[in-house]
Amino acid sequence: MFIGKKIVVGVTGGIAAYKSAELVREFIKLSAEVRVIMTDSATKFVAPLTFETLSGNAVLTDLFPKEGGFSTVHIDWARWPDVIVICPATANTIGKVAAGIADNALTTVIAATTVPVIFCPAMNKEMYANRIYQANQSKLIEHGYHFVRPGKGELACGEEGWGRLADLADILDEVKKALLATPEFSGKRFLITAGPTEEPLDPVRFLTNPSTGKMGFALAERAALRGAEVTLISGPTKLRSFSDVHLERVRTAAEMSRSVQKHLSSSDVLIMAAAVSDFRPKAVLQQKLKKKNSSACIELEENQDILAEAALTKGERIHVGFSVETENEVENSIGKLRAKGLDFIVLNNPLEAGAGFAMDTNRVKILDAHGGIEVLPVMTKLAVADKIMDHILEVIQGD
Repeated sequence: MFIGKKIVVGVTGGIAAYKSAELVREFIKLSAEVRVIMTDSATKFVAPLTFETLSGNAVLTDLFPKEGGFSTVHIDWARWPDVIVICPATANTIGKVAAGIADNALTTVIAATTVPVIFCPAMNKEMYANRIYQANQSKLIEHGYHFVRPGKGELACGEEGWGRLADLADILDEVKKALLATPEFSGKRFLITAGPTEEPLDPVRFLTNPSTGKMGFALAERAALRGAEVTLISGPTKLRSFSDVHLERVRTAAEMSRSVQKHLSSSDVLIMAAAVSDFRPKAVLQQKLKKKNSSACIELEENQDILAEAALTKGERIHVGFSVETENEVENSIGKLRAKGLDFIVLNNPLEAGAGFAMDTNRVKILDAHGGIEVLPVMTKLAVADKIMDHILEVIQGD
């Protein structure tokens, strides 16, 4: 995701400094090149060697080279990155930057840079609520700096309240926005479904499928990063949605259908990536079905076809479907595309290597309404989501 991107991580003196090591590790996993600047206080919590080992680069702690002589290290470091992330950001460092003070390597680099700067505050709840701190934060936001709101919970001092460092996932989302956001879907509203549905049989059992929702959540993230206003309707999953996505959780196919209908008329694009149950038990038992000597017979009835119902009011809205097939894949998918009036359909066979449920990769074919077929190799689901977004953009521009 971050191939070719350069990130400077600034670490200041707070107990949450140890969490910055994990953040650097995540950036490296995403293929970013990372450098770290530490304040003198930060080195009291975590040794510079930790960050040098994780990043593969020397850590900057001093503006002045040990051997003496002329140095413009602050300019070099200010020009090098695509984004600077201050994690954790103490009230002291935030106050200095707000006042225009540049008295150490980190604050001097911040003063000299022109790239986005993201502060991740972490401090005691009273320090965070302090009116002077809040004024400093507001001032920096007005000047174009970015902040990741801290979390609420147990603090290092043992108290409870706002001020603990935000979850790394929230910090990563803000960095993604700084590095990857584009405006091509600005003003467009996307409605995306994801995950399985569960159809109750009795109080403890239900019918479902192995879908994890990863493809739908990836689609929601990429649409949001490309400027869309996104509503994601998800069946039961353990996934966290991208921070700018409006998430609605449902359980059954009927609940998903009602939620889709609620948002459909105000949407410009509908992407049905959910693995919706085709059938549900005709009757839901009020008590647990007991094991008996004879075989139990469960009568099923069809669920409504959400995408077919949406086609009745399609108009200019773009509709994208997904097709999971294990035989006669292209023929069956073309039939679905035509029957439901889709602009294009994404076909995948879970039996193929690199495809299937609960995986981070997928292998798909994209079939459009004009007979075109694009065959994609095995890719991450985020990469597949970007390809789907490219096709949606082509449809929009073609109009």
